[in-house]
Amino acid sequence: MFHIKVFTFNPVQENTYVLYNEQSECIIIDPGCYFDAEKEELKSFISLHKLQPKMLLNTHCHLDHVFGNKFIAEEYKLTLNTHLLEKEILEMAPASGLMFNLPFDNYQGDVIYLKEGDVVSLGNDKLEVIHAPGHSPGSICFYCEKQRFIIGGDVLFQKSIGRTDLPYGDHEELLRNIKGKLFKLPADVKVYPGHGEETTIENEIRENPYLH
Repeated sequence: MFHIKVFTFNPVQENTYVLYNEQSECIIIDPGCYFDAEKEELKSFISLHKLQPKMLLNTHCHLDHVFGNKFIAEEYKLTLNTHLLEKEILEMAPASGLMFNLPFDNYQGDVIYLKEGDVVSLGNDKLEVIHAPGHSPGSICFYCEKQRFIIGGDVLFQKSIGRTDLPYGDHEELLRNIKGKLFKLPADVKVYPGHGEETTIENEIRENPYLH
């Protein structure tokens, strides 16, 4: 069974997720830790719970979701997993950081590329990869059918959606993927977004003003 810990990091208030199980293994998703204190907070949680990080995942590679990639990869000897269409976005991230006066050292290692329908496993627990571009060309979500939750990145928020005015954004494509993929999930699925509070598929079908 997955247990979910969320941290809110960096000036953009990004949600970083640690998913861990009873065997004390964990997956780190979108490490947005920018400041040293944030890196220490994440590291301390992992140490306190005696967790063994097994995977590093990015839902997409905008700078606020990748600030901590290099730190996590080096600290725990992990290889980044993300979608192939995020390769250019990841390479652009340091330049974006300079534009926002947020310089950082980017992840430079090998990358394992995930695609629609792939399954990420941690022990007996599984996450299905859903490719939902629009906010970013390689935006992926991680869906746990058994526990009825999805780590959605910046695709769907509580009463909002990911912005599409960034390079390679596509508003109509994002709406198509939310309606055609996420809204096809069971109504009670909990959505853990890249920013803000969690929500449910049912709430967003009923109340999200961008989807009506």
